[in-house]
Amino acid sequence: MIQYSLQCAKGHSFDAWFKNAAAFDEQKARGIVSCAICGDPEVEKAPMAPAVARTDNERRTLSSNHPDAAKFRDMLRDYRRKVMNEADNVGDKFAEEARKIHFEEVEARGIYGQASQDEIASLIEDGVDFLPLPDVGEDN
Repeated sequence: MIQYSLQCAKGHSFDAWFKNAAAFDEQKARGIVSCAICGDPEVEKAPMAPAVARTDNERRTLSSNHPDAAKFRDMLRDYRRKVMNEADNVGDKFAEEARKIHFEEVEARGIYGQASQDEIASLIEDGVDFLPLPDVGEDN
């Protein structure tokens, strides 16, 4: 898996994961890559800064110093609760069920569960849309 920083023609920046470098090019050519903020299909790779390793304590300090950090954590917790209250937990059958929904073999519904890295890569390759469920505990 590879993470790219992307930017649309309207200037929105966002990150996205792809199976490999060629997957971005292939998905862009198929017209299935679009801005996560406005939906603009004019998306390009943005310049990326190199990753600098930090200690867990440095990461925690940096993220918790943002003035809206608590608000963002609360929003993520609310989103997680909503999904878990309203969607079906399909456990380790997530990839199988997501694919059935995508290919309209079963009625569309909200689901959540677990998937391996290989299953995630396969779903991305097949063009199945999904989002990871944020892991933000009450004490986190």
